[in-house]
Amino acid sequence: MSKRDYYEVLGVNKNTSASEIKKAYRKAAVEHHPDKNPDDPSAEERFKEVSEAYEILSDENKRSTYDQYGHSAFSGPGRSRGGDPFDIFKEVFGGGGGGGGIFEELFGNSRRRGRTSNNRGSDLRYDLQITLEDAAIGTVKELELAKPITCKKCNGSGSSSGSGTSSCNTCDGHGQVISSRGFFQVQQACPDCGGTGQIIKDPCTECRGEGRSEELTRIKLKVPAGIAHGSRIRSSGNGEAGLRGGPSGDLYVVIHIREHDIFEREDNDLYCEVPVPFTIVALGGELEVPTLEGKASIKIPPGTQNSTVFRMKNRGVQFLNSSQRGDLHVQLQVEIPIKLNKDQKDLLNQFANSIGTKNSPIRESFFEKAKRFFK
Repeated sequence: MSKRDYYEVLGVNKNTSASEIKKAYRKAAVEHHPDKNPDDPSAEERFKEVSEAYEILSDENKRSTYDQYGHSAFSGPGRSRGGDPFDIFKEVFGGGGGGGGIFEELFGNSRRRGRTSNNRGSDLRYDLQITLEDAAIGTVKELELAKPITCKKCNGSGSSSGSGTSSCNTCDGHGQVISSRGFFQVQQACPDCGGTGQIIKDPCTECRGEGRSEELTRIKLKVPAGIAHGSRIRSSGNGEAGLRGGPSGDLYVVIHIREHDIFEREDNDLYCEVPVPFTIVALGGELEVPTLEGKASIKIPPGTQNSTVFRMKNRGVQFLNSSQRGDLHVQLQVEIPIKLNKDQKDLLNQFANSIGTKNSPIRESFFEKAKRFFK
């Protein structure tokens, strides 16, 4: 079956602005959302269709490609978009996990009978500190956090027998009740079943009918090479377990990169200052410098000046999802010796007298420009 034109799906034309496309998606997404059409099995397919259309037309590059090549540009092996229509919906409307936020505003938190999406566990946040080395080359970290997990005794059902549930008579299994307040009718979670639509006849003694209990959990997380400070990694399904068998929320790990003793990072390049004896910059020679992989050496030409920067290619941070790397920029800081003895001072004075100003081009140029101030 051929796909409909994305512009037709959203009811817009090719000249429609990005803001109008977003407005059209919001209207269509609400109209076709499965929770708004509990008795229409085709609503979910229409909802996926408008979400797919918005995913392409809301992105300037994808929209340009679609205008040029149509649906064929996004078909074929390895070229699927894989966007979750419900994630797109939450992103546009600003809704969070756990069945709250925008869902309550638009649909009164209503759900089809038998669905467990309103029992979804909450999303969690975890702040993870890593080193610059970890961020540059990638690492695997084991996280430890206490969170509600599926009850092992009742396997998440909340019932001791596993089948001791019945439809709530108060809300007729919908999980919602409507009450009148003056001229208004307000839809809210059923007070008897807590919005689940089910009553537990024989609550589990371990979780007291919730279907989940708190436990210390260890989760392995892969941190990709090249990740930036403040980035978020989503670990799907590792949030709080859902209520009475509902789906788990997600875990969002926020990355914090500790300040390094030597290196400063700018995008994928690294910067550092390295002290160098004045004899080496005067005479030339090899200088050992630090890198993320250990020490390396750079060749210093004779007469190199203070603050000269040397670039070491591919010695920086790896680009995210790429094998390429940034560069390492080494700035020389000429080290001036202190606590000279008499012989050393005499030798330096002899050296200064013998060299004069002809071998000091920077100093000579400066005083040439500044001579009017010394009249």
